[in-house]
Amino acid sequence: MSAAVAADDELDRRLVMATQSGLPLVPRPYHQLGEQLGIPADEVMRRFRRMLDSGVIRRIGAVPNHYAIGYTANGMSVWDVPDERVDELGGRIGALDFVSHCYHRPRNPPAWPYNLFAMTHGSSRQEVLDKVARIAALLGADCRASDVLFSTKILKKTGLRIGG
Repeated sequence: MSAAVAADDELDRRLVMATQSGLPLVPRPYHQLGEQLGIPADEVMRRFRRMLDSGVIRRIGAVPNHYAIGYTANGMSVWDVPDERVDELGGRIGALDFVSHCYHRPRNPPAWPYNLFAMTHGSSRQEVLDKVARIAALLGADCRASDVLFSTKILKKTGLRIGG
């Protein structure tokens, strides 16, 4: 490995570490990160794009505190759908504006037949249930079983952390 590649990897690592708790809450966060790391803002953006494209990082996005913005009911809907259609159906559910995240997980029969998960939020349990009913309508006959698991407490939400 050349010294230039190692330096690039170290700079990417420093960039990830500088943003693990979120982007700076300033009008031009990439400029502030660039100043902090001694590189131009367009280099910060180029590095993030490369890391996204290569899969080193999966996304750059907001992680709202749902309770602070009025969504006090949070329901993880779980679905038993045909395995051969899980990617297609998950894509359709994940595209709904009221689904914050949707993913495929392995089943654990007989106790846990579900293979597709979709998180919804609302100002009441009934609002969440109404949204889950819309997902059920979208799935139609592909839904063999479902349930909704409501949050009972707030846990600290963080992604993977790397050490310094």
